[in-house]
Amino acid sequence: MNGEELTEQETALYDRQIRVWGADAQRRLSKSHILVYGMKGTVAEFCKNIVLAGVGSVTLVDDREVTEEALSANFLILPDENLYHGKTLAEVCCDSLKEFNPMVHVSVEKGDISTFGVEFFGKFDAVVISCCSLAKKKLINQKCRKLSKRVAFYTVDCRGSCGEIFVDLKDYKYSKKKLEETVECQLEFPSFEDTISVPWKALPKRVSKLYFAMRVIEQFEDAEGRNPGETSIADLPGVLKLRKELCETNSVNESQIPDALLERLLMDTSEYPPVCAIIGGILGQEVIKAISGKGDPLKNFFFFDAMDGKGLIEDISEPKPVS
Repeated sequence: MNGEELTEQETALYDRQIRVWGADAQRRLSKSHILVYGMKGTVAEFCKNIVLAGVGSVTLVDDREVTEEALSANFLILPDENLYHGKTLAEVCCDSLKEFNPMVHVSVEKGDISTFGVEFFGKFDAVVISCCSLAKKKLINQKCRKLSKRVAFYTVDCRGSCGEIFVDLKDYKYSKKKLEETVECQLEFPSFEDTISVPWKALPKRVSKLYFAMRVIEQFEDAEGRNPGETSIADLPGVLKLRKELCETNSVNESQIPDALLERLLMDTSEYPPVCAIIGGILGQEVIKAISGKGDPLKNFFFFDAMDGKGLIEDISEPKPVS
C-alpha cells in the first residue's frame, strides 16, 4: 500500500480484522516491513500469520538447502522434490507464502545476515530471527538498537516440545483499553545481551526452569562452536558440567535446571508441528501488537512446554534500585 488510506480492495479483504483492531491499526500493518531469518517450522507458522494479517512486505533470509528435517515441520515446503530442487529454504518458502495473500510483497535476501550493515535493518519495522547462535543474536539485536528509529526485535527458538520467544521493543509507547477509556502506556525493554546478563540470583525464585535450561544449552553450543540444535544425548555430561559451573557462579541450586529437562532439550532438537503452531501464533500476535501500537506487549520472554501445556511470560530485567 503506497497511500495513507486503505484501498477498497484492502478494506474488503481485511474487513473482519478491521472490526477487531480498527482501520488505523490495519493501515499501520499494511505499511510495515518485516525481516525474517531462519525458515524453520515455527517461523513458517509466524510468516503465514502475518501475511494473512496483511503486512506490507516480508523479506526472508535463509540460504540453506531443504533437508528431511525441514520437511517434517515446515508446511511451506511442498513434498515434491522437483519444486524445491536447487532452491534455498527462503526461496521455497517465498513461493508458497505469495499464494496466501497476493497483496503482501514477499521477497528473498541472500547472504549472511550477520554481515549486513546497520542501515540494512533500518528498512524494516520488525526483525525476527531463528536458528541463530548466541553471538549472532547479540550482534543483530545491537545493530537494530543502533538505529534512530525503533525496530522491534524478536528471537524465537523451538526444541521438540519446548519453545521460547524473546522481545526487545526498546522504548515502546502503546495504547490499551481500560474499562471505557483508552490509556497511553510506555515500557522500556532491555537488549538481549543485557537480559541474559542479569545475575540468576537476582531473578524471582519462581522464574521458569526453561529459561535457565535454554541458557545452559545456548552457552554449551556457543562454547563448542555448534550451530543451534547440533546436540544429542551424548552431550549430556558436558552440559551437566556447564550447568554445575553456571549454578555455582550464580549461586543458584542445580535443582532449578532438572536433568530431565536438559535431556529433552538435547534429544528433541527437531520441531513438533503443534508446538510450532502455538509459538508461531503467539509471535505473530506480538508483532502485530508492536506494529499497531495496540495492546499490552509481551515483556520480554515467553516460554511454552507441551509437557504441561503451560505458556509463561517472564520479565527478565535488571532489578531497579530501591529509592
